[in-house]
Order: sequence, then C-alpha cells, then structure tokens
Amino acid sequence: MLLGQFAVPMTPIELKKLLISAGFEVYRTLGNRVHLAERVRNNLLMDSNVSISCDQGLSVRLVVRAQSSDFPGESDDELLARARAQAAEARARGYVEVDSAMAPIHDPGDRSRRLDTWYEVSFELAVADQDQMVSEVRFALTLDKVASSGHRA
Repeated sequence: MLLGQFAVPMTPIELKKLLISAGFEVYRTLGNRVHLAERVRNNLLMDSNVSISCDQGLSVRLVVRAQSSDFPGESDDELLARARAQAAEARARGYVEVDSAMAPIHDPGDRSRRLDTWYEVSFELAVADQDQMVSEVRFALTLDKVASSGHRA
C-alpha cells in the first residue's frame, strides 16, 4: 500500500484513520499520540507498547520493560538494563532512548498493596513518510517487549 509522503502535519484523527486503513487496531488516542492495541495473554487482554506521534512530524515509539517479580533481588539499574537489552533489535534500526520510568503495579482491589514494578524504557524513531511509518509499526509490533528470565542483560 503506497501512502506517500505527507506535506502538511497530520492531526491525531487523520493519523488514527490512516492506521486503521493500514489494518492496525487502535487502543486509544492521547493528545497527539495514537496507541496501538496488542493482543496478549491468550488474546483476551490488550496492551499498548507501540504508539505513533504526529506532534512534530511522525515518529514511532516502542516501550519495553522488565518486571521486578521476574528477576528477584535485582537492582533498579539492573532491571532497566534488562529492559534496554530487550530493545537491541530496535536500537540497531535507529530507535533512540527517549525516556525511562518505574511503574508500580497496584492490586486493583487494594491500592495500598503493590503487586509488582515495571521498569520501562521508551525508544523512538522519527520516520520520513507514511510508508516508513507503517513499516516501522509492523516491525515494532513483532518485537517481544517484555524481558524474560531467559534473556540476559
């Protein structure tokens, strides 16, 4: 599908329509960023670790993570390193780190109880046109975005 180059900045609504027409499932739109749905956990729940921004041109963002419960006893730095290692293939394509965060996961029935902590690292790649955006989104959706105990940092 040839989408061509964009001459004028896209609005989030235009971006969402473009992504849907390219066959992607939209999870939600927050500001100028459209988050795509990823079916995980036996196709029952959705996650969103890939998004596209139309803020200043187009860029594809990928969020990878390591969960502290999967690596007992490891430090914050070690867990962030595991998340960064998970994105090696994306970094080789030119994605650059733009953010890192620790996200506590609370018990939905008791917000005072922490179940886990996700160590997340965000990577982003500016794309030249809509064709490259679609290609990069397809690539990003194929990546395993959660570090597993079998993957060494």
